[in-house]
Amino acid sequence: MSAHSAHRASAAHRQPPAPRLGRRLARFNRAVTNKASIHLAGFVPGLGMVIHVGRRTRNVYRTPVIVFRTKDGFRIALTYGRTSDWVQNALVHGAVRLVARRREYELNEPELVTDPHRQHVPLLLRGVLRLLRVSEFLDFRRAG
Repeated sequence: MSAHSAHRASAAHRQPPAPRLGRRLARFNRAVTNKASIHLAGFVPGLGMVIHVGRRTRNVYRTPVIVFRTKDGFRIALTYGRTSDWVQNALVHGAVRLVARRREYELNEPELVTDPHRQHVPLLLRGVLRLLRVSEFLDFRRAG
C-alpha cells in the first residue's frame, strides 16, 4: 500500500461520499437477504461472515461481508459505511471472528481505512465497489 493511495482515518481528512447502498436497503438485507447469504458467506470466495458481539445487548451476531486478504490479515469492504452496527461493535470490542473459505480466524486491531483506489480488491470487484461508491474498509490483523 503506497502512502498516496490509502490513508488511515483521522479527523484531519474529509469523509468520503457515503456508499450508494442506503440504510433502508441495509435494514431489508438484515431482515431478509442476510438470512439466506449467511449460509454461503463462509464458503464463497470474496465473501465471509463476521461474528461479533453487540455493544449494548452482548448478543452474538453474524454478518456477511465482502472480504479480502492482506499481508497480515484481512480487509473488509464497508458497503454500508462506518456507521453500520457490526463496524461499531468491532471498533468498540477491538476483535471479531471471521469465517472465510471454511476456515475461522480470530481478528483484532480493527482500523478504519479510506482507500479510493481499492488496492486490496481483486480487479473484478474493484469496478463494482467503485459503482457502489465503497472506498472505506476495516482492516484487521490476524490474532496470534
